[in-house]
Amino acid sequence: MRSHLVPLGLVTVLALAACGGPAERPVFTPAAAATPAPSATPDAAPSPSPSTAASPPAVHHVFPVLGKTSYGRTHHDYQATDIMAPCGATVVAAIDGVVLEISPVDLYDPKNDDGATRGGKSVSLLGDDGVRYYGSHFSAIDAKIRAGVRVTAGQQLGKVGRTGLASACHLHFGMSPVCARTGDWWIRRGVIWPWRYLDAWRKGTAKSPVPEISTWESKNGCSTKPPKGA
Repeated sequence: MRSHLVPLGLVTVLALAACGGPAERPVFTPAAAATPAPSATPDAAPSPSPSTAASPPAVHHVFPVLGKTSYGRTHHDYQATDIMAPCGATVVAAIDGVVLEISPVDLYDPKNDDGATRGGKSVSLLGDDGVRYYGSHFSAIDAKIRAGVRVTAGQQLGKVGRTGLASACHLHFGMSPVCARTGDWWIRRGVIWPWRYLDAWRKGTAKSPVPEISTWESKNGCSTKPPKGA
């Protein structure tokens, strides 16, 4: 089952317009070093206080589809997961974050197999951990979901469907670095295998994709055009 996003220029509404500026990746800066208090004894040198780095805020993941589901460990062509579920099953945000873009209309034309429209109706979310989460083939997207809107883990995004290039109802689920934020569907569709994270989240176990995504981005960077044959 092949699935991809629509291009930026078709139905994307940027977070810039909705929120007065683009949502940025979380940036964690070190806390300022404590200033030692003056010593009561003039001849005594003050003991230095070590700087302590602020810890990243805790994030919570949930499994992105409610109800009975199944999925495999492989995917055609690139790294993503197709989560099989009944048509109309509820799709939820996997993490707290901000919606980057949505494709509320199915523009896929089988006579013109465009990789940018294979995903049908879709949602792209920038998680508070700095990872981009993408789901596609929705039958419908919730009316409250639009670019720039903040969502919480477990909040409804829409319903499972088979829009775009899909022969059965399922949610295509991919994770990627934020890169261009919008429009770069060849990266947004997924760059690492999600199954090991889905396994953990379904059990209620914390497992973060941040290290693997960071490693991928350091090695591969963010291409500005789709690869040949994408």
